[in-house]
Amino acid sequence: MANARLDGFIVPRTDEYQSEYLSPSEERVAFMTGFTGSAATLIVMKDGAAFFTDGRYTLQAAKQVPKDYFDIYDVAVKTPIAWLKENAGKKIRIGFDPWMHSAENAKCLKETLAGAGGEAVPVDRNLVDKIWKDRPERPAEPVTHLDTVYAGKASAEKRQEIAAELRKKGVAAAIISDAASVAWLLNVRGHDVRCTPLPLSRAILHADGSVEWFVDERKVSESLKAILGSGCTVSTPEKFEKSLTELARTQRPVLVDFSRTPQAILDILEHARVGVERGEDPCLMLRAVKNNVELTGMKAASQRDSAAVVNFLAWLDAHWERDGVDELTAERKLEEFRRVDALFQEPSFETISAAGEHGAVIHYRATDASNAKLVRGQLYLVDSGGQYIDGTTDVTRTVTLGNPSVEMRQNFTRVLKGHIALASVRFPEDTTGAELDSFARQYLWAKGLDYAHGTGHGVGCYLEVHESPVGISKRNKTPLKPNMVLSNEPGYYREGHYGIRIESLMAVTEFVGGELKTMGFEMLTLVPIDKRLIDLSLLTDAEIAWVNAYHKKVREALSPMVDNALWLEAATESIEKRP
Repeated sequence: MANARLDGFIVPRTDEYQSEYLSPSEERVAFMTGFTGSAATLIVMKDGAAFFTDGRYTLQAAKQVPKDYFDIYDVAVKTPIAWLKENAGKKIRIGFDPWMHSAENAKCLKETLAGAGGEAVPVDRNLVDKIWKDRPERPAEPVTHLDTVYAGKASAEKRQEIAAELRKKGVAAAIISDAASVAWLLNVRGHDVRCTPLPLSRAILHADGSVEWFVDERKVSESLKAILGSGCTVSTPEKFEKSLTELARTQRPVLVDFSRTPQAILDILEHARVGVERGEDPCLMLRAVKNNVELTGMKAASQRDSAAVVNFLAWLDAHWERDGVDELTAERKLEEFRRVDALFQEPSFETISAAGEHGAVIHYRATDASNAKLVRGQLYLVDSGGQYIDGTTDVTRTVTLGNPSVEMRQNFTRVLKGHIALASVRFPEDTTGAELDSFARQYLWAKGLDYAHGTGHGVGCYLEVHESPVGISKRNKTPLKPNMVLSNEPGYYREGHYGIRIESLMAVTEFVGGELKTMGFEMLTLVPIDKRLIDLSLLTDAEIAWVNAYHKKVREALSPMVDNALWLEAATESIEKRP
């Protein structure tokens, strides 16, 4: 910072593709702080530093981030921008890496500092990289082709569909900066990032349907190039800047998503005098609305995955106390059950295997140091998923170890009521996730309780487990469309005691009849809900009927697939209120 005449430097937890999950070579925040969560920003000043994360990670940050060096903030209380407004003095110079900040984020940063009389200064090389002596090598895993049997549409068909829209807009090309969008567009998958099957790459999609793909050529075989055909030119990442500047020849603007494109790309386009049309990544909504082949695959993957989770829960019931099972043993056993499936590739995220008070750490990760045994009287929360060639899964179940307390049962039932309310709701066209979020929170709110995360997120098809732009949260304004797949995951977390979350995947469906065109949800996840944790006195007759109908569906679908049909039968037996 001193050499660059900077008073501070910002380190967001992302990479040059604005990714959520990172390869080891991009884990700058972990290198600086020891924090292993997926959301954080650092502001390093000459005389101190600030660390920012969201409600999912505040407890984790308090344990991992050294308080001697960092002041820790929840972004719900104070954002990095708000902190800068308070702390930035006149003539202050804050450095940032323009590849690590979206154009939208960089604009906000520049305006904030300019308003305080300071300056946001782009750097040529990330300052963290200059001091990171043992930085891991960048990944170079082979890229594979995803057959249309699973993708549903050939890449050429997708490209022509988007190109037609580009021509209508009068733009020469679209810059595709999101690596998941590139993977979806080209029907390719990779292993550059653990738990997310994509190659790190970017692309320029031209209005004639041709595409330039910028990717480490070591990853791309000649056979893959042949499959992609002459409409796809494979180039090295180093040639990306030259191709951007050549867009000036078209004398037409290019489409850029400012929320997903690094500021560095905007700088290159501006320097080359290439006009820019601001708009959304054209792949986003097409990715989010699954085609029929993708949705069929997601349903099939969810059913097989549910059978694996049921096998695990049956095993857990039989062994947790007798064999002294701990969190890591349970986590490994669950993955064993998934790996039996021939289409299973890897987990879709790091499994959250959390006993007792660890369940209150929303994104807890068991380690050798933290690994705890499952103990009678606790709740055990397991949040996990799988990447299958035909789909991606994500499921959370909370189970009791022995007899639960009255408080545990009541709060579990309030979470369940919210889960049922969201799963059952019908809503008109153009309804957003923000409008549905309170359906899941209402029973907790009634008791002065809440949870510090969104209620649901979009899920990719053998892609990202957290897929933009759709979601169910207080701020998500993307309209829900048929064939979108989202999670339904209300929860409650009592710090130092236990955590509760019930999560299932759902597909948006259309209903026929009535004056309005309405939509609702079809449950894809088929895993029993622990009846031992339900306080029947808090459920209405309609909610009891929902639980029984759901368990009947689970039993009928999975009985031929699971190892222990008797356990499944008992776990899905009907419930009813006593007179």
